[in-house]
Amino acid sequence: MEHGAAAFAAAFLADDPLGRRAPEDVPWPVVTDTTTPTPLGPGLTRARAWLRAHPLAFDGALAFGVLVCMVVGSFADPHGPHGPTFGARSPEGRSLLLMGLGAAALVPRRRAPLLVLVLTGVVTAVELIVGDPPAPVAMSAVIALYTVAARTDRPTTWRVGLATMAVLTGAGMIFGSTPWYTQENLGIFAWTGMAAAAGDAVRSRRAFVDAIRERAERAERTRDEEARRRVAEERLRIARDLHDVVAHHIALVNVQAGVAAHVMDRRPDQAKEALAHVRDASRSALGELRATVGLLRQSGDPEAPTEPAPGLAVLDGLLDTFRHAGLPVELARTDETQLPAAVDLAAYRIIQEALTNVQKHAGQGAKAEVSVVRVGRTVEITVLDNGAAPAPAAPDTGGHGLIGMRERVTALGGALTAAPRYGGGFRVQAILPVTAHGEGNA
Repeated sequence: MEHGAAAFAAAFLADDPLGRRAPEDVPWPVVTDTTTPTPLGPGLTRARAWLRAHPLAFDGALAFGVLVCMVVGSFADPHGPHGPTFGARSPEGRSLLLMGLGAAALVPRRRAPLLVLVLTGVVTAVELIVGDPPAPVAMSAVIALYTVAARTDRPTTWRVGLATMAVLTGAGMIFGSTPWYTQENLGIFAWTGMAAAAGDAVRSRRAFVDAIRERAERAERTRDEEARRRVAEERLRIARDLHDVVAHHIALVNVQAGVAAHVMDRRPDQAKEALAHVRDASRSALGELRATVGLLRQSGDPEAPTEPAPGLAVLDGLLDTFRHAGLPVELARTDETQLPAAVDLAAYRIIQEALTNVQKHAGQGAKAEVSVVRVGRTVEITVLDNGAAPAPAAPDTGGHGLIGMRERVTALGGALTAAPRYGGGFRVQAILPVTAHGEGNA
């Protein structure tokens, strides 16, 4: 059995612990090569990839190599006066036939490992019983047992390995032509046990690498999904900002343009004032659009404006634009408090959108009231109007103002109510939670 080391090593290296994938397909660089500690050369890498792509050709070459090793080993006499002596004996024709059968059975070892093990085991047992002295046919059974251990589960490996060890060792000890304690019988026992252990180790390592690859792929999918989710959320936030900016300023431009057209002939001074408001609203809209769209710029693009996002600090300026547009607005607010940036922006946008809806839907002569009150861990924003016109468009009719306000409030964990008032008008109230960070800054 000492002549089977080279053949067994070849079979061990032939079983790819990475699932028979080419090294360039493996996503983890630390397991690119599992047989040598140094990187493989290009020629060897290509040859190895070709052998993995053609496993039957490799198994045929392996079977031929095992046959050569068995035939060469059959010429050696292990009981020479000074150790094993080569050329002291020659194999019989029957032994050559059994060695050929055992080697040929290894060709389909990947497709039917258990069947190959049975065939090689039978051939080995026959040679151990009738051979005098027996030729090393057990090498084929050792390779077949390794293949079974590498391609089945551990319980099967234990059962099949113990049965193979018992049958082959027992056949050599009980029915063999040599004494039961000879080194050939002990070699069969050792080689079959080592083949089962090596195959089980390869199978375990293959499972470990597959688990690492699966976790890596799953982590990659999770990162991609998280990135897509964040991109979608950011796009929705930017879309809401764009809607609020455009809806507010275009509504003001529309109203002021209508006023200018109405009084152009009779009161040109008032028409000029209205057109000035149109110019201011357009400039403000362009500035806010430039700042919002600047968030979409990538690295390397021209630098975008870095104006801070609007908040309650500039609420008076926002209300003035509506007053200049002909909508009387009254403001009631508690002491100035510093809110978290997200809450501050959401409060500003909610007031802006609510007043824009009042201007568009409340009708002539409408008035609005805005209140901003800090109550404990929340801030309450209320916008009332006394208009008699119908409420803003429902979501299914194409209106997006209320949808945008509700999404902003929901994203912060707050609550929004928007409904007609008893006696006429409309009421929008948003309750936004202030985080502990915001409390600390208050």
